[in-house]
Amino acid sequence: MPTTPPEPVRSGLSLSGRHLSYLDFGGPGPLLLALHGHFGEARTFAPLARHLAPDWRVVALDQRGHGYSDQPPDFSRDGYVEDAAAVLRHLGGGPAVVLGHSLGGVNAYQLAFRHPRLVRALIVEDIGAEVDGDLSFCLAWPHRAPTRAALLEALGGSASYLTDAVREYGDGWGLAFRPDGMAASQRALNGDHWPAWLGSSCPALLVRGSRSGVLHGDHARAMAAGRPGTRLVELPTGHTVHETEPERFAAAVRTFLDGLPAAPDNRLPPTGPAG
Repeated sequence: MPTTPPEPVRSGLSLSGRHLSYLDFGGPGPLLLALHGHFGEARTFAPLARHLAPDWRVVALDQRGHGYSDQPPDFSRDGYVEDAAAVLRHLGGGPAVVLGHSLGGVNAYQLAFRHPRLVRALIVEDIGAEVDGDLSFCLAWPHRAPTRAALLEALGGSASYLTDAVREYGDGWGLAFRPDGMAASQRALNGDHWPAWLGSSCPALLVRGSRSGVLHGDHARAMAAGRPGTRLVELPTGHTVHETEPERFAAAVRTFLDGLPAAPDNRLPPTGPAG
């Protein structure tokens, strides 16, 4: 049963003069780093953190250009992966379980491929080893609106999944990301990532929404069959499994976590105080 952990603590670090913000849900358990998808931010994982507490300490990152993290010079694959690696080193918690949704899922398995010492296990939510998306539709969203209601009206049908990203600024209401950055990030994400998916050996859970238009069933089954130690779970949702079926998603995650071998005792020292 989920418990009620303390309120998460917002903290961060400075990386090459740029601030990366994260929420630390605390607790005595081993570390799970959570990486959201495009348009998202750290607090999307608050329900999962409640379900896993106190057995797991969930730390959720506002990835570059999202939430309370600064705008980056680029949205490159290297940039996202090295941000996540820097957070894990900063926390001194490696090796950690790394969970990622969509954009965050690719970041997670590329992190495991490039920095295997930092990643104990993977949980990848509804994204494939080949990505071909287009977020150019978001370029029509307004930069600012005079009121919150006006912003939500201008967002139209997209408003329902963007409410966490709505912010009040000095010059009006806007979103916690730049739409042009999201479109650029998606272009950089597109491509064939099979070598990275197949190139790590830690245990992995692949979670697919059975109604997803992003990760198709045949592709998910090929991913699971091609990578030893990978388990595929399908739940009756679309792309945002963790949001649509939070309890069933959390149960699948917990079952996977409960089956992991004990973490090796080779944690890294923290790199310094929060920036």
